[in-house]
Amino acid sequence: MENAKKSEIGLYGLTMIAIGSSIGSGIFRTPSEIAGYLPSEGLMLLVWTVGGIISLSGALTFAKIAAQFPRVGGFYVFLKEAYGKLPAFLFGWSMLLVINTGSLAALSLVFTSYLSSFIPLSDNAQLIVAIVTICLLTVMNILGVKFGNIYASLFTSAKLLGILLVVFLGLFFGTNGAVNYANTAFPANSDGLTLVSAFGLALIGVTFSFGGYQHATFVAAEVKDAAKIVPRALVIGILIVCVAYLTINVAYLRFLPIEQIAASKSVASDAINTIWTFGGQLISFLIIVSVVGTIGIYILTAPRIYFAMAEDGLFFRKFAELHPKFGTPVWAIVFQSLWTIILLVFWKTFSNLITFVVFVDSIFFFATALTFFFLIRQKKVSSIIHALVFLAMTGFIVVNTLLGKPMEAVSGLVFLGVGCFFFAIFRRTQKAVAA
Repeated sequence: MENAKKSEIGLYGLTMIAIGSSIGSGIFRTPSEIAGYLPSEGLMLLVWTVGGIISLSGALTFAKIAAQFPRVGGFYVFLKEAYGKLPAFLFGWSMLLVINTGSLAALSLVFTSYLSSFIPLSDNAQLIVAIVTICLLTVMNILGVKFGNIYASLFTSAKLLGILLVVFLGLFFGTNGAVNYANTAFPANSDGLTLVSAFGLALIGVTFSFGGYQHATFVAAEVKDAAKIVPRALVIGILIVCVAYLTINVAYLRFLPIEQIAASKSVASDAINTIWTFGGQLISFLIIVSVVGTIGIYILTAPRIYFAMAEDGLFFRKFAELHPKFGTPVWAIVFQSLWTIILLVFWKTFSNLITFVVFVDSIFFFATALTFFFLIRQKKVSSIIHALVFLAMTGFIVVNTLLGKPMEAVSGLVFLGVGCFFFAIFRRTQKAVAA
């Protein structure tokens, strides 16, 4: 009976997890970054298509690994099985210092950029509002005000409604008649980037927007007939996300010339404003609701990872302490939010933050995909091709980011190096306690 309870997720449920985890608030901000690197309609749509292919290849690779190791923990489990405890620890370490906190910081800037549609805010004012927002949501989570199923459904609905509204209005009422979707010209870049380098940097925003589908593999232990259902759900989910992202970018182009898209910090509301002022404000409101919900859930859920690692003796002991009254992992939540604020103040811009996040995240995507060749006993030709495509493209993103955005990339490597030092300390402490 226990196994029956664990295997409750079917094809539809897992597909919804894959879609819901992928479609985030990034699609309302990253097109501006991408248009800045690739200022032609054809290249802009091409990079989203390539991003979909990369995600699909990764999804199929991770699905194969998850079917072989249907355990709770996802990447943490795969890395530990293939390489040992240090890489698995560094994954949790990077979640705290880079991936989750960096994403929180980036999302808070998406929130403030759309809030500017209602209240004009300078860049410094947006930074202050972002910090205040993080603080308020942190206090709410410490007090136990949880973002439950009803609220999660509300912000997910707001996000999807925003996408559908932009797509519908753009496709049928867009006023930019000068769109040339076949235009793949690459004009001279003020930063001196080649087409290959610019394409790779544009892939950072695409990767940030597609990211999240791997969460569907984290629950493989609860999926009925995981070997068949997980790959199918991921393929369907990624294809739907890819269609959604391509159509909303077409809609943006139907509203605004690509130069205006590149200059915009709130592209969705700026696009709708060209035909309907109230519609632009409605989109901004829906995105604000969506982003606040996402930030709240990230603040709530990720500290549980640090809490579990601390209980195992592989993280700061304070992170395993619960608030005596509210029962929440108070120190884990507080440290996470303080570090998010530090990243906000240090990196300042959305572009810097997502580059920092995607670089480190891509390293773990690459390392996890590589476990395919260590963990999978029966390697089919099609599966090998998926893994090789994903490894090649993810490796390209990592190397190109290191060359094109060295400050963000080297910062990420420094944090991983510091993580190795702390792992040695935690392991020594763990052994001393055991003795």
